[in-house]
Amino acid sequence: MPASTTFDLPIGGMTCASCAGRVERALRNVTGTEQVSVNLATEQARVQAPADSLPALVGAVREAGYSVPSKTLELAVGGMTCASCSGRVERALAKLPWVEQVSVNLASERAHVQVVQGIDVSQLIAAVENAGYSASLPHNDQDDRQQTQRRLRKERLTVAAALVLALPLVLPMLAQPFGLNGMLPAWVQFLLATPVQFILGARFYVAAWKAVRAGTGNMDLLVALGTSAGYGLSLYQWASAHPGMQPHLYFEASAVVIALVLLGKYLESRAKRQTASAIRALEALRPERALRIIDGREEDVAISQLRLDDVVVVKPGERFPVDGDVLEGSSHADEALISGESLPVPKRPGDTVTGGAINGEGRLLVKTRALGAETVLARIIRLVEDAQAAKAPIQKLVDRVSQVFVPSVLGLALLTLLGWWLAGAGLETALINAVAVLVIACPCALGLATPTAIMAGTGVAARHGILIKDAEALERAHAVNRVVFDKTGTLTSGSPRIVHLQSTHNDNDEPLRLAGALQRGSEHPLAKAVLDACAERGLDVPTVSDSQSLSGRGIAGQVQGRTLALGNRRLLDESGLPAGDLATSAKAWEAEGRTLSWLLERAPQPRVLGLFAFGDSLKPGAAQAIDALHARGISSHLLTGDNRGSAAVVAKALGIDDVHAEVLPADKAATVALLKQNGVVAMVGDGINDAPALAAADIGIAMGGGTDVAMQAAGITLMRGDPRLVPAALEISRKTYAKIRQNLFWAFIYNLVGIPLAALGYLNPVLAGAAMALSSVSVVSNALWLKTWRPTDTHPEAP
Repeated sequence: MPASTTFDLPIGGMTCASCAGRVERALRNVTGTEQVSVNLATEQARVQAPADSLPALVGAVREAGYSVPSKTLELAVGGMTCASCSGRVERALAKLPWVEQVSVNLASERAHVQVVQGIDVSQLIAAVENAGYSASLPHNDQDDRQQTQRRLRKERLTVAAALVLALPLVLPMLAQPFGLNGMLPAWVQFLLATPVQFILGARFYVAAWKAVRAGTGNMDLLVALGTSAGYGLSLYQWASAHPGMQPHLYFEASAVVIALVLLGKYLESRAKRQTASAIRALEALRPERALRIIDGREEDVAISQLRLDDVVVVKPGERFPVDGDVLEGSSHADEALISGESLPVPKRPGDTVTGGAINGEGRLLVKTRALGAETVLARIIRLVEDAQAAKAPIQKLVDRVSQVFVPSVLGLALLTLLGWWLAGAGLETALINAVAVLVIACPCALGLATPTAIMAGTGVAARHGILIKDAEALERAHAVNRVVFDKTGTLTSGSPRIVHLQSTHNDNDEPLRLAGALQRGSEHPLAKAVLDACAERGLDVPTVSDSQSLSGRGIAGQVQGRTLALGNRRLLDESGLPAGDLATSAKAWEAEGRTLSWLLERAPQPRVLGLFAFGDSLKPGAAQAIDALHARGISSHLLTGDNRGSAAVVAKALGIDDVHAEVLPADKAATVALLKQNGVVAMVGDGINDAPALAAADIGIAMGGGTDVAMQAAGITLMRGDPRLVPAALEISRKTYAKIRQNLFWAFIYNLVGIPLAALGYLNPVLAGAAMALSSVSVVSNALWLKTWRPTDTHPEAP
């Protein structure tokens, strides 16, 4: 039975004494609970229970209908060098009774810990330090960059010094095949190798000692043991040699191994920094100051001083400091690094702007709508950080392997030593082969294989307007074989337009001009469609007088001395006017699911003037998106609440395989669940009514410009409403998952091949050291190839 401990749990949602009693009873029912005291005033519950019972206690409170507030903390962890290290830190934090979830990322050197609110971060730091590593709260972005640069500079100098000292030791060995024998005297080898072993290589001893003290092992322990064995053997050979004889020493092996490992760690650090470049690029978009309008004056202030509804000036070429609405001026905005949109976006009064985008040629006045953590840019950064901090399910295999890896390698090295010695090869040969096993068995590549690929993949996706919320969505997306689309706002623009127009006098401009006059000043979506069509054709729209709304039928008014009305079929029937030749068109357009409006003249000559059919226009690129999915063997499905005729028209125009029309919002999730029975389903939507279906799908993809509810329910968010980003999102997910598998394959195969070769005597320590350094660098470099990815033609052609 685990030792008992005292938990102070914050409780949310209690309003009266009966609430406190309910919480108390729920906690007492948890197995092993000894004492419970719930304080309504402080909203705290003090519980004495087994140390491992926190999840059960939290679950009991939540099942009772109350909450236990938690928060996520981030720690910068120092001293991790391989998968064993990150696993050790993770297990140390997970043992703390108030920790609910923990994820440690070797590539970013960060620990993300979800804890019960009120926990002092110093307790987390102490747990990491007790495990043999360092931990601290992250510094600000500038301090982090400066600290990283200082560390890289120090590593570069250390590597250079190690190579300079090791090179004279290895040159004579390289000259032997050419008949040259310039072996350095033993004392010179000793003087060159000792600083490398104990000064430049001190980091391996320090980290190895911390690991041993914590009862675990890591890469540093393997390097320290291996090189110390080679160095010690050299001292023994030198001390026991007869005077005047040149003994066979292994100073060069130990020194070169340390130099190569240091070089590999330096190259690895540089490459890891590149995998996090997407976050740094996004953070660099945040302006530090803004020009605020105060009583008609421009005032230069820090961003932190701005408040909602403040008006700021954005000059040409500057970045927008806030999310807001344009009050005055016109310009274009470069949003490439935020949404991936390569073309400048026009901005006029009433349009929204996003903080971090670059203002074009015009001076704009912007009213502040969002600041700090609530801005689009801040939310993007949070999403990318969360995705890069998360672990893919495939990483669980690596975690299990890393726990037993170092002890297994130590056992294999000991078996190699004993095997060669007992076979009569001599202690020297046995020890060198055992050293080679220790040196080549580097778990660094295993630890870096998954996080570096995820960081590179999510980073390059974000630069192209694809935000992947978590690593699980990234891993599962590669298997998608069915994509379900919502219609309105996803494949169509979501705003009606005139798709058909027929006049009774073969002049379509005249009825359009008259209809535009009737719709002047109206906010109805169909009115906007009529006025937009007039503007597109450059028609002069006359004024209207005596305008009146006809409830449930349409609108009427006086235009140029004529009494006109525009409305639905009911209006036509009430007028008693014959549809004439328009009846055939009306029937065909109604079958397409179009919305019809009849233009009637009531006086002086009652008659039908024209017929308008309204429909939702397809988004540019919708057809290409469906074609791209079909090219990958992915079937497409349309799921909409619209009528069957309208859905059939869209499906036919785009080549969609299957249509589910007239589906109520509550039934959309059930339809997705049905499709999941025969494949892996991605759901694409943008509205509140799509959120249940997005959550029900294997992968939810929310379209940019949609609701926050849809984005919260989705695993992937597209920053632009371009349907072509859907196949692009699946493509980058597939490529990232492929990189993870490639990295894991090479990491495993490297050890599976290298360790037996070393144990059989086919690898000396120098070659083993070079191979070990190369393995980590190759894994990270392979992941960095993802940064060259570009989505295939996801931008509409410029008009």
